[in-house]
Amino acid sequence: GQPVRWALRWLHGVALADRVRGPTLMLQVCEACAREGIPVLLYGSRAVTLDRLAANLKTRFPTLVIAGRMPSAFRELSEDEQLAIAGAIRASGAGLTFVGLGCPRQEVWAYENREMISMPALAVGAAFDFHAGTLPEAPGWMQRAGLEWLYRLAREPRRLWRRYLLLNPLYLLMVAAQRVGIHRLHAGSGAPPRPVRVG
Repeated sequence: GQPVRWALRWLHGVALADRVRGPTLMLQVCEACAREGIPVLLYGSRAVTLDRLAANLKTRFPTLVIAGRMPSAFRELSEDEQLAIAGAIRASGAGLTFVGLGCPRQEVWAYENREMISMPALAVGAAFDFHAGTLPEAPGWMQRAGLEWLYRLAREPRRLWRRYLLLNPLYLLMVAAQRVGIHRLHAGSGAPPRPVRVG
């Protein structure tokens, strides 16, 4: 998102031309997969959203092969269930999995299952809802101003208030701590995320 882009410039002098945004990245990857004949799998969200998403993607990219659609269980899964999902993804014939479980569950899932599914997994968050047409995107000016979070919070306050009102200040604090040298991150120096079972 835009705040990450600003932090990269502020901390490291990296001037990215634009954001790397999940919904945009998903369309670009779908276009490439359609062109290269790489089947994709959609994991997360609800069955009705996945049906609409798949239909919209096929309309936009007629040669895209959607190898499977697997909705979230919206509960904690057992280890056996986790293994069964990973096995079904491997057996689907997909070459790439899009994960739409919501942040941070989707990133944790992609990390925990990276070896079991034996293929790239892209965590794209609200892209499933945006491209299915079930959730509107923030206006362009809000996205450019780094206020997309505020738009989404206003639309889904009960679901998102913890993420934005608790984690946004924590993010700003951590960026500031890096800026003044109180805290430094080094590649490979952090412990892996604590396992969290999600569906």
